[in-house]
Amino acid sequence: MVGSAGTGVQCASHAGARCNIPSEGGWIIMFSGSVTVNGVELPAAFLGSAPFTAATYFGHRSRLYEMDLKNRPGAIAEVIVESYDLGVRGFQVIPEKQVLEALEMARDAGCELTLMGTLRHEHLEEDLQTLSDLGSAAVLLDEHYTDLLEASEVAEILDGIEGMLRGLATTMPRETTLRLIEEGVDNFELYMIPVNRLGYMTDFSVFLEDARKELGRLLSELGKTVVAEKVLAAGIIPPAEAFEFIGGLDYVDMVAVGVASVSEARETFSELFGR
Repeated sequence: MVGSAGTGVQCASHAGARCNIPSEGGWIIMFSGSVTVNGVELPAAFLGSAPFTAATYFGHRSRLYEMDLKNRPGAIAEVIVESYDLGVRGFQVIPEKQVLEALEMARDAGCELTLMGTLRHEHLEEDLQTLSDLGSAAVLLDEHYTDLLEASEVAEILDGIEGMLRGLATTMPRETTLRLIEEGVDNFELYMIPVNRLGYMTDFSVFLEDARKELGRLLSELGKTVVAEKVLAAGIIPPAEAFEFIGGLDYVDMVAVGVASVSEARETFSELFGR
């Protein structure tokens, strides 16, 4: 363990490897290793930062997150460090002030995290500079760009990103993927999509076998590295159930999971890594 007296938190250092564990339904791929994208090695599992921003889609919990986390970077840092100690090596950064302060605390405590940043709506240039300065390995245009702009505009923004892997985040994995394929947008490497067995926060009315196969075909045609998010459906699905489902999908390469407390981190990432 290494730590910093200034933050009161410590990080452990250990390497993981991608592994499979048995379940009642077969074998689940666990995300404890890494994925190489265009020569850049990325952790297969990232800690998401949506709870740290009190994102509105968490419903009534958003108010709790606002009180417990949004204005308390030290509390966020504790969650980051606990996640790191459990084996998480990636952090998906939404570059709000409290998240950046918490990241600095975690780094001071010895956490060596690979960063994948989100470029927020109306903060494009600012966020791009911030994330570049932080040494982010990748940046993703958020859904306000990906889902609402013309495909040609999205491609133009992507062309302006240099020195980092480029990605898109969507809340409409069916419609947006179809549009990207049809309009030939290909100048990106990572594709972040919501994936959970409920189809929660996606543009699939239900996410049964036919819809899952359709999404798989679309993603195969798109040919990008897929990062699954919202796998817990904003806390509706228990971690064990969520990860068993995600582990059974052959089109998910990486995962980003948000947790809102040290105890949630322990429950969630112990389950993800099969510990």
